[in-house]
Amino acid sequence: MTRSRRTRGWTLALCALIALGGTACRKKVPSPNENAEAPESGVNEEGIGGGGSLDRARQGLGAAEGGPLQDVHFDYDSDDLDETARGTLDQNLQWLRDNPKAKAELEGHCDNRGTIEYNLGLGARRAKAVKDYLTGQGLASGRLSTISYGKELPLCQEETEECWARNRRVHSVVGGQ
Repeated sequence: MTRSRRTRGWTLALCALIALGGTACRKKVPSPNENAEAPESGVNEEGIGGGGSLDRARQGLGAAEGGPLQDVHFDYDSDDLDETARGTLDQNLQWLRDNPKAKAELEGHCDNRGTIEYNLGLGARRAKAVKDYLTGQGLASGRLSTISYGKELPLCQEETEECWARNRRVHSVVGGQ
C-alpha cells in the first residue's frame, strides 16, 4: 500500500471518529453534584459499577478501589495466582453467581517499575489469569472482559514496597446488561 493510500485511510478513520461525536477525544466534566451523589464504593443501588479506573481518572477521582468484588494481588513480576488470590477469587465467583446479570471488566495493574510496554503485557497476563480461573470454575466467559493499564493508573505513588504491592493487582469493575 502506498504512503498516500495509508494516509488517506487514517484520515478517513479520523473523520469517521469526529463524525460519530469524537467521544474518545472529549473529557467528561462532572457536574458539581455528580461526585457527591456517587456511592463511595463505586457501585450503585443495583450493585452495578459506576465506571472503571480510567473513567475515574478522567473525572479526577483517582484509581478505583472497593466495590462488590475484591482486588486480587500479585507478587512482584508475577501473574501467578497464589492461595490468597484464589480464595479472593472464590468469594468474587460466589458474588458473580449470586448476581447473574452482572458482568465484570478485569483490569490488570502493575507497580511503576519496568517499562510501559512490559507492564502493559504483565497487566494483561494478570487479568487473563483471573479470567481463566473464573471461567475454569464455570463462569461464562462472555460475562468477563479484560484490559491492562500496566503502571499507568496506580492506587498510590510512593516508592515503597507497601505501595508497590497495592498497585500489583487485578481490579474488577462490575457492570450490568
